Amino acid sequence: MPILSELGQLPKRLVLGRPVRSDRLGESLLPKHLALPIFASDPLSSVAYATQEILIVLTLAGTAFLFLTPWLAVAVVVLLITVVLSYRQVVRAYPSGGGDYEVAIKNHGQFAGLVVASALLVDYVLTVAVSVSAGTDNIISAFPALNEYRVSIAVGLVTLLSAMNLRGVRESGRTFAVPAYLFISGILVLIVTGLLRHFFGDGITAESAQYTVIPEEGYEEVTGLALVFFALRAFASGCTALTGVEAIANGVPAFKPPKSRNAATTLALMGGLAATMFSGVTALAILADVRYTEFPCDLEGFTACETEPQRTVIAQIAAATFGGDTSPGFFYVQAATALVLILAANTAFNGFPLLGSVLAQDRFLPRQLHTRGDKLVYSNGILLLAGFAILLIVAFDADVTRLIQLYILGVFTAFSIGQWGMVRHWNRELRTETDPRARARIRRSQAINTVGGTLTTVVLVIIVITKFSRGAWLVLVAMPILFLLMRAINRHYSHVAEQLVPDADSRLLPSKVHAIVLVSRVHKPTLRALAFARATRPDHLTALTVNVDGADTRALQQQWERYDIPVPLTVLESPYREVTRPVVDFVKSIRRDSPRELVVVFVPQYVVGHWWENVLHNQSALRLRARLQFQPGVMITSVPWQLESSIGREDAGLRATGPAPGDLRRGLADEHDATPYG
Repeated sequence: MPILSELGQLPKRLVLGRPVRSDRLGESLLPKHLALPIFASDPLSSVAYATQEILIVLTLAGTAFLFLTPWLAVAVVVLLITVVLSYRQVVRAYPSGGGDYEVAIKNHGQFAGLVVASALLVDYVLTVAVSVSAGTDNIISAFPALNEYRVSIAVGLVTLLSAMNLRGVRESGRTFAVPAYLFISGILVLIVTGLLRHFFGDGITAESAQYTVIPEEGYEEVTGLALVFFALRAFASGCTALTGVEAIANGVPAFKPPKSRNAATTLALMGGLAATMFSGVTALAILADVRYTEFPCDLEGFTACETEPQRTVIAQIAAATFGGDTSPGFFYVQAATALVLILAANTAFNGFPLLGSVLAQDRFLPRQLHTRGDKLVYSNGILLLAGFAILLIVAFDADVTRLIQLYILGVFTAFSIGQWGMVRHWNRELRTETDPRARARIRRSQAINTVGGTLTTVVLVIIVITKFSRGAWLVLVAMPILFLLMRAINRHYSHVAEQLVPDADSRLLPSKVHAIVLVSRVHKPTLRALAFARATRPDHLTALTVNVDGADTRALQQQWERYDIPVPLTVLESPYREVTRPVVDFVKSIRRDSPRELVVVFVPQYVVGHWWENVLHNQSALRLRARLQFQPGVMITSVPWQLESSIGREDAGLRATGPAPGDLRRGLADEHDATPYG
């Protein structure tokens, strides 16, 4: 029934909107002002927690080493600028959207490509989990009473993001652009206001400045190599500011032409904004004397540590700058920060499906990930990402501090392999390029990628050493599992493709065709199947039934003779009352006696209109099909018979204007009704 069909599609249409034609794909391409919030929201929003992660590590030793904060921030900014410059070379050289994966597989081979792919897939899942959890933290900082609903809020937000992305890239881009620009403007105003108050006003002081930090056991005295390791661990935590930089390289196909130039410009804008905002927030945190610890009760003087969460660093700075936690400026910054952190997960919701599509096209992931949905987005990739992110959020209680330990390992693995792949790419270009200007440009790009590869490799080693025991081992386990899974999928697809290559036998006609019609009783479906089988003009035609009940079989034989059916009825004995095995053995015997003979089994099957009717019908047919489909040289042909319940559901709309096709044959209309001019 058309109305019921439309109602069945209603929930899908409410979430996704109307489907979009394939020829409108070009209309979904992004200009730079929409691409920036879509692909760069992750690195831009990381300023809300990157400084906080540095402070968490440094305060393990009390306040003695907080003086390292600005130096570590400078190192992070230098690394960020280097990586951005490096990726500008990637988007120009490889504009097809494969990013580090494409660079690695074309310059290092399949092994390195799959290592990068597994690293990025894990990192995208963690991006969603960390960003949404961090956004939830900022919501709770403004409304502490919501702390007990932390996991539910985070899961609900991931579900909402999935629905928004399923509606299409361009539609979600318009939705995400406003919060991203509100956040950028809010943080820049916060930085300027905070610096003006510090240098020309009464100064800014965080609410945690009055607290004394109690050092963790074993961190009371940190000297020598231990101090170096300690500082490197804090630096590694601050490198979360770089997550998501690679998303633009993976998303080049989504940009409007000229794609490479627009992607490179967006990268530069993102790098400049991220460096400015991270530096400003870190400076304000130092000037406001912010104290932030992994465990709230390490803050001596914070009497409510058992019942209340710490306010985030960004919340403390906003309160100190704008005059308290009831000021409009505080709520604006918190609202914008929470929104952009939640929407930062959108970087992954764009990067993961695009990378999954490329991998599926290369036969390393299921082909379904290469299929676009109703809104011209890779719907299966979006749903898969959301599912894994929700699992992580539930498993880690939406705790940013615990999740962050799993973070950035994957992305720096991709950074390092990708940058060294670019060095190889430029070496290859130099061998064939003769123009002096072009060679100079190539050497400049090669130098940038060499510096980028060196720095990211050093940082990767630091991350593995400093974060392994803190949870990074989980990523080091997940990546090889993904790697092996992708290799196995590729082997399967390759093996199937080899089997399906046409050969000489594929063109030969079968020597004979033996048709078998399965008979349970003499009724309309059986007679239709027999008529259809006879119409195909096989060399042999067998009407086949299985004797599981002597009385029923004798009645069937009598009906067969009474209706004078012109095909002999063959009866198979089944002393154990099985139906499937005797039929399969009969088919096997035909194939054994004549291997080149094709056997076609016609199976009468009811078409029902209600799900529960399937339980009452078609069970024997389903079992037979399941067994016969594994027999070589055997074809299975279903001969459907539409029961009245199915006809009523499908053609009720047509009955209003006249009888449906086949109604006269089924006795549902008289001859007068059946004529189109009646």
